[in-house]
Amino acid sequence: MSTVLTHATVFDGTRFLPGTRDVVIDGGRVASVTEGGQGSHDAGDEFVDCTGRTIIPGIIDCHVHLTSSGAASTSNFHDPFSLQFYQSVANMEATLKGGVTSVRDAGGTDLGAKVAVETGVVRGPRLSIAVNIMSQTGGHGDFHLVSGAESPFLAPHPGRPSGVADGLEGVQSTTRELLRAGADHIKICSTGGVLSPRDDPRHSQFTEAEIAVIVAEAAAQGAHVMSHAQGAPGIKNAVRAGVRSIEHGIYLDDEAIDLMLEHGTCLVPTLQAPQAVIKAAEAGASLPASVVDKAHRVVDDHQNSIARAHAAGVPIALGTDAGVGPHGQNLEEISLLAEVGLTTVDALAAGTSVAARVLDDDRVGRLGTGELADLVIIDGDLRTADVRGIENRVTAVYLEGERV
Repeated sequence: MSTVLTHATVFDGTRFLPGTRDVVIDGGRVASVTEGGQGSHDAGDEFVDCTGRTIIPGIIDCHVHLTSSGAASTSNFHDPFSLQFYQSVANMEATLKGGVTSVRDAGGTDLGAKVAVETGVVRGPRLSIAVNIMSQTGGHGDFHLVSGAESPFLAPHPGRPSGVADGLEGVQSTTRELLRAGADHIKICSTGGVLSPRDDPRHSQFTEAEIAVIVAEAAAQGAHVMSHAQGAPGIKNAVRAGVRSIEHGIYLDDEAIDLMLEHGTCLVPTLQAPQAVIKAAEAGASLPASVVDKAHRVVDDHQNSIARAHAAGVPIALGTDAGVGPHGQNLEEISLLAEVGLTTVDALAAGTSVAARVLDDDRVGRLGTGELADLVIIDGDLRTADVRGIENRVTAVYLEGERV
């Protein structure tokens, strides 16, 4: 029995198709995309009336932390160590139900979680994992506290080696250890960040030479590098060294934008992240004052940088940093991208076809005959309706043809 989604507006990953369409799902793939009403006349098929709704490819979130469950991480100090992994099961379920069918985890999720999803032990989106975050000593991913204690956030365990490394030989060895642990890509920090109270988002971390070694080691194993990069000097170091994507990009300058265009580097804005920190603080979360102050300071610069990069033609892919904010609200990033100037088509493409290029995965991000049936049904005709608020209009999600 096929499933026939009838009379829908269809966005195929790059454009809206004319008129209305029937999308026929058979065996986990899209069997056909035809003119509305022409998909099937077999009484044995399942018909779903999508009149007044829009079907888009399953959204790809290029920056999540599935083992993290909120900006206020003090619970890590008293929770049982293994609780994060059980919570990640609920986080994966929420992510999938929210319309995200593929994710690039930026640190925390190990190979066991990926295998559990692939073998059906737990239900979640398709996973590409970094395992842990690579950082210099004292950098954004070094959780040694000035008290002398070690924060349990992203603490090493047999499936998640430490990502702290220094020097050319040190970063080469650590990259190899993470790849051995099952990393599909490498996540580095080339600047400070918001959630780390002892560093500054504008300051550079890792030298360009260190980053180049990491990129080379990853490339030798068919992997790419994503760089947490907020200050312009650290952004430029990462771009020149060959990373595939810049995460956050809060303090872009004209030279950084030009370099990204020259190198074809993608920008993953994660506009949700600093706003999630502010919302958590306003809701009473226990966060250091320095962290909350930084979150407030970066919001306007962040939005302006993304708007300027988009206007210049830098490719933008969707990423939320979910784990800082709540899981399952990932499609809010589409709304936030629209607010900084992306058209509906550009904002939707950021979470579909552009994101698929970042993952280098040609199985996802498109809706067409023969493609995987990763689909999301949205209330309203997005050709004419405001895309903002899309996160509240998800009515159905299909992963490889199965409604979830």
